[in-house]
Order: sequence, then C-alpha cells, then structure tokens
Amino acid sequence: MYKSILLPTDGSELSHKATETAIQFAKLNGARLVTISVAQPFPFVPMGDGVIVPDATVFERQMDAAARASVERVALAAKEAGVPCEGVVAVSPTPYDEIVTAAEKFGCDIILMASHGRRGLNKLFLGSETQKVLAHTTLPVLVLR
Repeated sequence: MYKSILLPTDGSELSHKATETAIQFAKLNGARLVTISVAQPFPFVPMGDGVIVPDATVFERQMDAAARASVERVALAAKEAGVPCEGVVAVSPTPYDEIVTAAEKFGCDIILMASHGRRGLNKLFLGSETQKVLAHTTLPVLVLR
C-alpha cells in the first residue's frame, strides 16, 4: 500500500523511537524510507553597536552537523534492517515547509513523524511542526508519540 515513507527527524529521543516504528512499517509494506532533518538558520540578525552576539557561522555549522548526524543515524538503522533509505538535510526557518516539500519531491505516500505533544503555553510559543505539517499536506500523516 505504501511504497515511500517520509520520516522527519530532529535527533530527539522521541525521533529515535519513531525511527524504529518507521523502519518496521517500511518492512511490512516493502517500502523505502526517506528521512529528513531540517537545520534552522541563526534565529536573528544583530543590530546596534556594542551588542555581543554568538557567532552565526558556528551556530549554523553546529545545526547542520546535528541534522546530518540525525539523518545518518536513521540511515544506519534502516540499512541494518534491510530497508532502503535516502537521507536529506535542509536548512530553513520553517521545518514544516521542508517536510511537506520533501514528501512531494520524493513521491512519498505517507509521512510518519513524532510529536512532542506540547500543550498550553509551550505549544503557543514553540508551535507544533506536526500541526503545521498536518495543515499543509494532503498526504496521510501517522503521528507517533
């Protein structure tokens, strides 16, 4: 039924648990796995004199390295399970948009993604990438907790 599964990962423990489920789901369906991790760029531009700001280049290199490590971890687990896997790293301030775009680009039939299940003010201020993906895709989305 499903031949291509998109698995977004952020490197969290919850994403690692979702990886196990996605790999088993892929095996059951004889599907390939496409995994994506989105590195977010430095969150602001310093303005004004005398402001001490962390080095944006260092921040962005660290975010990219973390995203690549997350994708490589999924790819290794998939390889060990005998599931074909392709990894993608993107840089964007809007991870949900990259996730939806990758699903379309790679011809995915379903998106499997973890949700941290934030509530209250945390959800209001941090937002929910899962909610945004659900709002912007026409594909089925399996949310794992």
